[in-house]
Amino acid sequence: MSHRLLTGKVVIATHNQGKLREMRELMKPYGIALVSAGELGLPEPVEDGHMFAENAAIKAVAAAKASGLPALSDDSGICIDALDGAPGLFSANWAGPGKDFAPALARVQSELARRGAIAPEKRRAHFVSALVIAWPDGHQELFEGRVFGEIVQAPQGTGGFGYDPIFRPDGHDKTFGEMTSEEKHGIPADGSPGLSHRARAFHDLARACLRAAP
Repeated sequence: MSHRLLTGKVVIATHNQGKLREMRELMKPYGIALVSAGELGLPEPVEDGHMFAENAAIKAVAAAKASGLPALSDDSGICIDALDGAPGLFSANWAGPGKDFAPALARVQSELARRGAIAPEKRRAHFVSALVIAWPDGHQELFEGRVFGEIVQAPQGTGGFGYDPIFRPDGHDKTFGEMTSEEKHGIPADGSPGLSHRARAFHDLARACLRAAP
C-alpha cells in the first residue's frame, strides 16, 4: 500500500483538550501547522461506529469535509478484561457529558470489586488508540496502537487525563498518571515506538505519512 504524505495545515479532529495536547506534542517535530476542530467551531459528530477505527474515521471525515483540510482523529479507550472489555468504546461516556473522569474511575473500581477482581492478575487491561487521517477527497489511512497493563487499586498521579491515574503499563512501576509526557508518549531517540497506545499508533503514522521538519 502506498501512503500519502501529510503536509501543510492539518485539523486535529477533537474537542478533548488532553488528547489535543498530546497530539500537538507528538506532531511537533514535523513542522505541520495544527488547528483543532474546537478552535474551528466544528460540531462533534455522532460516534455510532462499532469499532475504535470506525469512530475515528467518523470524526476525521467530518472534520475534513467541513474544513477542506486533511484531518487527523484519534478514537481511544480502555478495555478491562474482568469487565468483558468495558468501558471500551464507551470510555468517554462513563465520564458523563461534563467529561468528569473522577466518577468514571470510581465506577471502574466499584465494578471490579463487585466481580471480585482484586488480585493484580484479575485486573488486566489495555488501552487502544485508532488514528485516522482523512483528506477532503475521501482518501483515508488508519493506524492502531495498544499497550497492556493492569488497573491499580486507587488513582495514582495527576498527570495525563482520563483513565491514566489507574493504569500501570507492563514493565513499569508508575501509572500513566504518574509519568511525564515524555515518559508516556515520547518517541525514543532510537526511533522505536513510544510507550503509550497513542504513541505506538503515531509511530506507524509518522513512518508512513510524515517527514521530520528540517
